[in-house]
Amino acid sequence: MNDNTSKNSIFIGRGVTFQGSIKAPNQARIDGQIQGELEAQDVFIGPTGSVSGNTTANLVDVHGQINQSVVSRELLIIRSTGKVSGSLQYGDIQIERGGQFLGDMNLV
Repeated sequence: MNDNTSKNSIFIGRGVTFQGSIKAPNQARIDGQIQGELEAQDVFIGPTGSVSGNTTANLVDVHGQINQSVVSRELLIIRSTGKVSGSLQYGDIQIERGGQFLGDMNLV
């Protein structure tokens, strides 16, 4: 996150574990672990990040792992190191070679 996007955003650092619901009006950058619901305009899951719970955003960019349910209204990107499992609703999807998805997919 840069200075222009850090307002109204959240960062969960590597080694941090959070249980509960997060709703951020701008961006959420996750390098630690979340167990619960995550909602933001844009969600970035770093290589060490994981979310176990419902994730909702316009853009979801996954380098780490998401388990359970994902709603990505505009674009979901699963990077080469990314793993997504569960139910998925998306506007558009991009999966890099090596990226993994296991579950059900539907267009939003």
